[in-house]
Amino acid sequence: MKKNYILSLLLISFATVTSAQVRHNTATLFPSYKGLVMAGYQGWFRAAGDGSATKRYAYGDDNRSGVDMWPDVSEYEKTYETPHKLADGTPARFFSSLDKSTVDLHFKWMQQYGVDGVFMQRFFDDARDENRKRESSVILQNAFEAASKYKRAIAVMYDLSGLKGSGQDCSSLIEDWKYLVDQLKVTQQKGEKTYLHHRGKPLVVIWGLGFPDRPYNIRNIGMDRFLDFLKNDPVYGNCSVMLGVPTAWRSLDADCTPDPYLHELIRRADLVMPWAVQRFSPLLHSDIDRYRDILLQDMKWCRENNVDYVPCVYPGFSWHNLSVHAFPDDIKPVGSIPRQGGRFYWQMISTALNAGAEMLYVAMFDEVNEGTAIFKGSDNPPVGKNTLFIDMDHKPSDHYLWLTGEAAKMLRREKPLALTLPERK
Repeated sequence: MKKNYILSLLLISFATVTSAQVRHNTATLFPSYKGLVMAGYQGWFRAAGDGSATKRYAYGDDNRSGVDMWPDVSEYEKTYETPHKLADGTPARFFSSLDKSTVDLHFKWMQQYGVDGVFMQRFFDDARDENRKRESSVILQNAFEAASKYKRAIAVMYDLSGLKGSGQDCSSLIEDWKYLVDQLKVTQQKGEKTYLHHRGKPLVVIWGLGFPDRPYNIRNIGMDRFLDFLKNDPVYGNCSVMLGVPTAWRSLDADCTPDPYLHELIRRADLVMPWAVQRFSPLLHSDIDRYRDILLQDMKWCRENNVDYVPCVYPGFSWHNLSVHAFPDDIKPVGSIPRQGGRFYWQMISTALNAGAEMLYVAMFDEVNEGTAIFKGSDNPPVGKNTLFIDMDHKPSDHYLWLTGEAAKMLRREKPLALTLPERK
């Protein structure tokens, strides 16, 4: 009898310690990525007068701008005057991601149009010790509050952009994840729990593995340790992991580093998302068929290796204004991958769904720098001598939000798949 009593005490003690170690809330409105259309969310836009520390603003001026698409700012609570002028001569206005009301509006749109949620970009520099508690964390915290308020899925995506490789590794990302879990409570939100889970665990994304133009080698940045930490750490681990890789990850050629170690990393992950932006264009004959063929072969590899597959889709691409200064010998035309009023976007979406995709990643929600944003864009952008912006092809500003919501319904088979561009009734 005494033995049984002691054993019971030991079991209770063990359970208490184990419970104390668990930092993630297992409850969530989104237990799986399957059946969801998620988008990437940059949240890096600042404006003069918003209280941010920076003096460099993406919108710039007529001599130098870092954006190719202008947002429709008619619904924002706070907007800021810019040096750009509209066609009628009035100053063009921009939003700031630092304003809580901006983030709230974006998540409101997601709910209104049926966009399931977003992956919050957490760039390498933002995750470093000296930058961890700055503006990017304020935006992240605002996003998690809005996600709970509007019942939208949300998860952290670590973007390795900014990692130099010389003396830098993923150690700071380990410490940052501890900070996000302990201080910002990303996996223990107040109110509705909406952190995206997959395979029964909180999902963390690592983007930027296998790209040959990166200054780091994936073999010596501590990726093994980071993956092991996210999956197996008794306090902060027990996570699912998605890796963002190049389009040619499977064949290890074209836009991908020819290193088979990438396959080892992918096999250790739970999901893989090949980056498709700039890799496909409606201007190339039968390019969408190439996209389909790649998807089918990728999915086969993933089934054989027990890795879930996430196709990447995007509405178009434009990088003119930035390329004028960043690539003076290779200036990009405005709208180099044209949206065609949504036809290209829908071609990618319908092709992925028809191929059997169970989830989608949209690049991106708010990326006006490269003209891939799906949020409300302006058909009346600024007019200048030295800057050029895409318009919305005379479509409503919410056209791409609506299309994305339609994609979510068709993904979940709430309505039949349309192979041609849907039209609003």
